[in-house]
Amino acid sequence: MSNVELRDVPDPPSKRDGNKPRNRIARFLITTGIVSVAIMLAWKMWEAYVSAPWTRDGQVRAYVVKIAPEVAGRIVQLPVIDNQFVHKGDLLMTIDPTDYKIAVDLAEAAVQQAQVSAQNIQAEAKRREKLLRTFATSVEEEQTYESNASVARAAYQRAMSNLDQARVNLERTQIRSPVDGYITNLLVQLNDYATIGQRNIALVDANSFWVDGYFEETALGKLHVGDAATVKLIGYSQIIHGHVGSVARGIDIPNVQPDQAGLASVNPIFTWVRLAQRVPVRIHIDQVPDDVRLVAGMTATVQVDSKRKVAVTGMPVTLERKPEHDRNTSGESPSKPTK
Repeated sequence: MSNVELRDVPDPPSKRDGNKPRNRIARFLITTGIVSVAIMLAWKMWEAYVSAPWTRDGQVRAYVVKIAPEVAGRIVQLPVIDNQFVHKGDLLMTIDPTDYKIAVDLAEAAVQQAQVSAQNIQAEAKRREKLLRTFATSVEEEQTYESNASVARAAYQRAMSNLDQARVNLERTQIRSPVDGYITNLLVQLNDYATIGQRNIALVDANSFWVDGYFEETALGKLHVGDAATVKLIGYSQIIHGHVGSVARGIDIPNVQPDQAGLASVNPIFTWVRLAQRVPVRIHIDQVPDDVRLVAGMTATVQVDSKRKVAVTGMPVTLERKPEHDRNTSGESPSKPTK
């Protein structure tokens, strides 16, 4: 065995030891980036769900025109079908006009009779007036004939009014659409009997759609008329753009309903957890994507951006695009059903 002492020789520095500072820097940068992205996402989520007013309790609304006949009779023509789009002025149904045409003929005959009678009595009154100047008749007789002439003129005016009413009733046998809209839930059939004032056709006004968002009362302070709003329908991925049109000024209060004695009916149950009331907020629709079909009653999510304002014109809702029934190139009227 040698007397030479063996000394520990240090190992040469490895590559791993040289990469440690770099790895630490990379891990630090990655961690910082992840944390920054998480903070940004959390801030965006905070603005979207807490700062910006929003609600999933929204519904699409529209005005429904209830069409009822003003004259009674059997329906002899029904040129529309259920869910059809019709234009303003299109014929919806026709009531049997036979009786009303006869009524017009009778009224015209009555007018002619009243006119001849009035002319005769008026001429006789003028003759009596001339005889009064020659003392051939008395003042009493002259006044009597003048009174008869006034009655005859009144009878003629009444006959003319009856004729106008008969003509109006004849026109009312043809019921036409008062607005552009969609026939919905059509239950009336050909040859059914139409009664005065009884609804036969419901027509959804195509230019009256809006969205009601039921916001909690805690969010009303952040809502203002003219704020930009986005609407997301439950059945579509596209976004509908609009703005806050108005805020309801009253909702039902159960405690103010009086009982039979006229006293207030106050609910004796009071819970510690107070639920915020929901107030309807009307969203005016500004733009609808072409692929979205608005249907009254659809469920919607509404979000309001109080940082963006939209000019409020105060005009009724009018969709810029035409209904899908109008999108044809054939040139034929879409309001006429195909046979």
